[in-house]
Amino acid sequence: MPKIVDPIQRRKAVADAVFRVVAEEGVQGASLRRVAEEAGLAIGSVRHYFDGHTELLGFALAELNNRVNLRVEAHLARRDTETRPRPGHFAEQVLAELLPLDPPRLEEAAVWLAFTATARSHPALAPIALELASGVRWIAHRALTGMAEAGVLNDTIGDLEHESDRLAALLDGLALAAVIDPGRRDPDTIRAVLRLHLASLVRNG
Repeated sequence: MPKIVDPIQRRKAVADAVFRVVAEEGVQGASLRRVAEEAGLAIGSVRHYFDGHTELLGFALAELNNRVNLRVEAHLARRDTETRPRPGHFAEQVLAELLPLDPPRLEEAAVWLAFTATARSHPALAPIALELASGVRWIAHRALTGMAEAGVLNDTIGDLEHESDRLAALLDGLALAAVIDPGRRDPDTIRAVLRLHLASLVRNG
């Protein structure tokens, strides 16, 4: 009896192979043949699930976005209160999902940066890359809104939109620094920088 293959799981497995190749060799290295090799599949199997290289890359980028969103949504769904164990803790937990604090998230950051650079000259990828960037900003805004709703956000912060842009820029910068120089931007340092920034936003008293 032939083995039944779940097409959704197979496409996700191929996306995993894309991530590994892009993290090591860049987007230019993620040819159909190279991805098939990394996934342990015949190139015909990859072509069965994806019409071409552009669709393959687009799916992988969308899958990356989806995985990050699922982790963030899991935090939002089980949120208790912003003030425990300290003001800003919940925001830190949510925002940490965007940062390279372990090998899988470091790979995600490397892939995201590679795709973002490629999207500038690859119009088909640009909308998904923009969605990723917009997602970072939305999550930053959501984290700050949570702090405001819990009454722990500093009263001197008047424009939450600008503050969200600033926080998103910090997240982007930390991810970039970790990909470029992971030895210096280790997880403890990254988390300490994020925690220091959030502490500066907490109201006194």
